[in-house]
Amino acid sequence: MTTEKLPWRHILFALAIGLSLFQLWQSTSGMLSATLARPIHLAWVIVLTFLAKPSWTREGAAPRWCLWLDAALALAALYCGWVIVGFDYRGVDHILYGLGTHDLIVGLVFVVLLFEATRRAVGWVMVAVGLVFLLYAALGHLLPEVVANRGFSVERILRFQIFTGAGLFGTPLGIAAGTVFIFVLFGAFLEVTGAGRFFIDLAFAAAGRFRGGPAKASVIASAAMGSISGSAIANTVTTGALTIPMMKKLGYRSEQAGGIEAAASTGGQIMPPIMGAGAFIMADFTNTPYREIVGLSIAPAILYFGCTLLFVHLMALKLGLRGMSNPPAVRRTLREGVHFLLPLGLVVALLLLNYSPPLVGAVGSLAVVVTGMARKRTRVGWRTILEGLRAGAVMALPISLACATAGIVVGVIGQTGIGLQFTESVVQAAGGQLWLALIFIALAALVLGMGLPVTAAYIVISVMAAPALEGLGLSLLVAHMIIFWLSQTSNVTPPIALAAFAGAGVAGAPPMRTATQAVKLSLGFFIVPAMMAYSALILVEGTSVTAFVFAIVCTVALISVVAYAIEGFAVAACSAAERALFAVAGALILVPNDPARIAGVLLGAAVFALHSRRSRTVRRKEQPASTEETRPRGRS
Repeated sequence: MTTEKLPWRHILFALAIGLSLFQLWQSTSGMLSATLARPIHLAWVIVLTFLAKPSWTREGAAPRWCLWLDAALALAALYCGWVIVGFDYRGVDHILYGLGTHDLIVGLVFVVLLFEATRRAVGWVMVAVGLVFLLYAALGHLLPEVVANRGFSVERILRFQIFTGAGLFGTPLGIAAGTVFIFVLFGAFLEVTGAGRFFIDLAFAAAGRFRGGPAKASVIASAAMGSISGSAIANTVTTGALTIPMMKKLGYRSEQAGGIEAAASTGGQIMPPIMGAGAFIMADFTNTPYREIVGLSIAPAILYFGCTLLFVHLMALKLGLRGMSNPPAVRRTLREGVHFLLPLGLVVALLLLNYSPPLVGAVGSLAVVVTGMARKRTRVGWRTILEGLRAGAVMALPISLACATAGIVVGVIGQTGIGLQFTESVVQAAGGQLWLALIFIALAALVLGMGLPVTAAYIVISVMAAPALEGLGLSLLVAHMIIFWLSQTSNVTPPIALAAFAGAGVAGAPPMRTATQAVKLSLGFFIVPAMMAYSALILVEGTSVTAFVFAIVCTVALISVVAYAIEGFAVAACSAAERALFAVAGALILVPNDPARIAGVLLGAAVFALHSRRSRTVRRKEQPASTEETRPRGRS
């Protein structure tokens, strides 16, 4: 049942706009404390979810009892939120004597409502993860000693999770309710004002004329839009609706087109300056200024998209594709939409100047509307502005709910101390070997990411695994950066590759074939974190510029030789021996030893040079024959 058919669609519209306005006011004024703002935000989100995502999902009119159920759940969430907001956190009675019966019931009902809203907006897996951790907190004393805890009463669990600043209303929800919501709203305004379309057109104008142009434009456009939208799946569908048909028309197979879009859209989550929601959470978890995280992420992000573009280029060479015959003109595209670069530039500048991210997002949202008003062809009316406010709120619902449920997980980890036990287990299982620990964490990220949004997966894994990586010698920031990158892989890795499956749907391609292509195109998600762990690819304090440059050179070489070995194509088709030597060069570069890496880089360069020379020789030998064949014959 669509929201247009709901009897309360006008109330829903007003509530969504109200939530966006409330968040804009809170982000700019900071008038409310966290103990007030976060419960208000979450209660509002849960109410909106019950109204926007009804229990009746089939076609046709919903039974009256379903409508009454959704309305009752929304009112219950509203009442619970009102009680939690009015709770006296400064009092000592609940600490000395525990929660009263009324507060205990309200807390229990609120958790149930949160799980139901999360099920509707995110899915069962997220609910299952939260529920498992709550059961662990309650029944941990019954488990084997290696994972056991003392066991907590329902009252103590609810008091910690709901009636403190930790748990459900902890850091994950605080970031989602503040920074992430505002930047989702910023992305919504870019979309409704036409700025998003301008960035896509600009990408086609810049890259469309090159070999495989639409695919390369897709990578560029998705890098820009995916960073702002915060959702790889949403970006795959929206940007892909334009880019995938053009790639297929040019000659890419349908599964290749869907895989390219999925890989590019997923990469948008690690692309500065916005980096989806992850960078803001990482800044808080590592106590690192946001602008520093952005600065450290630029080089790895460029390497990832360089890897994707290289695969796209090799595909185009193998298929013999050309560029677009009539791409948009760069000057004309810029002339029509150059004013939309101003809000993006303003946001980047303010973030780098270390202004508060929620304030920057609010200023950016206003700047998008103001710059759109500056020119007649992009001027928007009040209805469009209201639609942007509504769309931003609705788009943020699953993010806030996922972060709230992830907050339960974080709260249980802190309350029970399981994080330290997990760290010790990982270190022991890996036998002190960093590479084995990275494999364990990559597998955990893949499994969790199958059912969780990448932001929630990053929160859960980082709390559990970052200390383990620190124990194996990595800095805190590098450990979080690696986990953040690995958390993205589930979007493109089978069996549950949601972004790839979304691309397959748009392309009309087999889902698993599309996911296979997406994994290949997203190899940067595995290569770059490995180099983060074993080289100076992250320029943290104490890292020399020389080591950083050497790490970049080695990573570029590794990406290149791996791509040539997998595709079996460089300048032309590679022989079996050349592919094997490229693979050997890649293995040498992966060895965390400077002489071995230098040998790998030199071997890769030598094989590429010999391959290029052989290819030119073959072309010269074939050229006279082809010329002779095409020469017009004279009369006999």
